[in-house]
Amino acid sequence: MRIETHFIADDRHDPEPRRSDGGVSSDGKVYSGVLKWFDVTRGFGFVVSDDPAIGDILIHFSVLQPHGRRSLPEGARVDCYASKRDRGLQATEIIAIDLTNAVEIVPRARSSDRADTSALAGDAGPFEPVTVKWFNRLKGYGFLVRGSDSADIFVHMETLRRAGVIEVEPDQRLRARVVDGQKGPLAVEVEKD
Repeated sequence: MRIETHFIADDRHDPEPRRSDGGVSSDGKVYSGVLKWFDVTRGFGFVVSDDPAIGDILIHFSVLQPHGRRSLPEGARVDCYASKRDRGLQATEIIAIDLTNAVEIVPRARSSDRADTSALAGDAGPFEPVTVKWFNRLKGYGFLVRGSDSADIFVHMETLRRAGVIEVEPDQRLRARVVDGQKGPLAVEVEKD
């Protein structure tokens, strides 16, 4: 599915392209790329530009509202105007969204056998050093490894979000409070090392 917004170019009065609502676009250049991730709770995400020299482009939910959206799924193709900010490019207007290769995450019903990590925090030991083994954002979970015994420790995306940890990479060092869950060690709290 492709969503497009049309623009009116009027070179007689103003060399910059004008949006159909009369506003002036950023620098007149269209940037394209694929959505790397979008955090619905925080209301922003990043598009990896097709041009490696450009880097990532910040997408704020406010530029999605004219398209009837508050977020985008990972893998969506986006064409946009962007402005240079202190930390890089930020989309100022979305021209087109292509969801053909997007990965829509369907929320699952909460399973009664899934542990409530916040309720288990009272049974957890003190914070201890751990290393990220792997983490899959699409699945919403991954594993940490204890330095002391190399045991795998399950960690859920919600546990990371509660700690303000947005993204983790393999071999990244963290600290975690761990309990013995029904299926093995489970991280109930994490913090940056």
